[in-house]
Amino acid sequence: MKNKFLFILFMLSNLFGAGGHEYHEPALNLVYVLPFVGMLLSIAILPLVSPHFWEKNYGKIALLWALAFYIPFLLISGNIPFAIHELFKVLLTEYFPFIILLFSLYTISGGVLLKGSLVGTTKINLLILAIGTILSSVMGTTGSAMLLIRPLLKANKSRKYKVHTVVFFIFLVANIGGSLTPLGDPPLFLGFLQGVNFFWTTTNMFFPMLTASLMLLIIYHFVDSYYCKKENFNPEKNKGTEKIKIEGAFNFIFIIGVISAVLLSGMESFKTSVFQVMGVDVLKGNLMRDLILILMAILSLMLTKQEFRKMNGFTWHPILEVAKLFIGIFITIIPAIIILKHNQELFAGMSQTIYFWLTGILSSFLDNAPTYLVFFNAAGINPEIINSVVASEGFVEMTKNLLAISIGAVFMGANTYIGNAPNFMVKSIAEENGVKMPSFFGYMIWSVLILIPCFIIINLIFI
Repeated sequence: MKNKFLFILFMLSNLFGAGGHEYHEPALNLVYVLPFVGMLLSIAILPLVSPHFWEKNYGKIALLWALAFYIPFLLISGNIPFAIHELFKVLLTEYFPFIILLFSLYTISGGVLLKGSLVGTTKINLLILAIGTILSSVMGTTGSAMLLIRPLLKANKSRKYKVHTVVFFIFLVANIGGSLTPLGDPPLFLGFLQGVNFFWTTTNMFFPMLTASLMLLIIYHFVDSYYCKKENFNPEKNKGTEKIKIEGAFNFIFIIGVISAVLLSGMESFKTSVFQVMGVDVLKGNLMRDLILILMAILSLMLTKQEFRKMNGFTWHPILEVAKLFIGIFITIIPAIIILKHNQELFAGMSQTIYFWLTGILSSFLDNAPTYLVFFNAAGINPEIINSVVASEGFVEMTKNLLAISIGAVFMGANTYIGNAPNFMVKSIAEENGVKMPSFFGYMIWSVLILIPCFIIINLIFI
């Protein structure tokens, strides 16, 4: 009994010990990446070919791919401590912070209800799209999209042609609008977790985001004006009497709390280790940030009237789906990151244009968060150099590379329904409200005809 007790203490001391861990990284081949590819292809294909099967089993499928990688990695790689270390590293420094942020923003935004009679004129629709685009960098693309998609659909209920409005909503609110802060879009938050300064995206992506947004809003104006004339839409016949009103507006205080917590976690004074798990430092700022985010979400749940969430159609399904799928993604991406770190010379000299389009195309068909992470590591981005106020050797080139990767991941997540998590959520809500949305490839016709020319212009100006 005493020996067992000593053995348990020994294991715990190694598991939660404060440093001294040295790990030998085994040489991994591309076979280890196959579960990652399988995971992403499952997300891309199964919802299209067998939606009912996918809906019932996506969590099991994610677990299957995660185990398909991790069990051989643990047993065959030849270094069990390293395999355990990598698992704790990805969970503690990437997955949990990532999902806690999404959970917090999704919960808080679900407590804000926009009420009132809106008529889907071109001006009103443009206003909703513009406001949503701005809010996406503050509330996140998920939060902003969930806040405004139902008011937009309600305003356009009497319109005959409204598919184009939802499509542009996905372009702007669910994707491009989230360019200015790490809160806006998951790829940028992963960059923040890697050490990129919170305001780097604001400074470097402001003009690309503004340019793309203005182009799309102008295009939308002409497209919607055409459809209004085609259906002889008369807004006076559909004008309501209910005044515009925001219920649960105090939730914006919690949004400010979220922003403050994320900013504080990036301060140097909070970058000290509280404890270690398998050699992975749990930093004071990160722990404080995550606890505050959870607290903000709990306060929102406690203080917001349930009827507001009910009227918003709020459910936990979307965030649970993201949580289950992304744990599979974050675990299966481990070997890809290791291989890229050991083969960075293959990407030496790659132009920013190639980074932009390669990141963008993969973000369109896979998921922009893991795609960003892969190319972030492939390009050998050093946050200390990126954040430097003095242009040092490699500063300009590295900044251009990161900008190309960031724009590609965030902007081109709009190319397909599966490029970014809110895209499918918006599509689903629109269909629940009677909008016959395009098929997967039907949506791509819209994105190819409208987005790709805009991205070519962005490439010529900024990349």
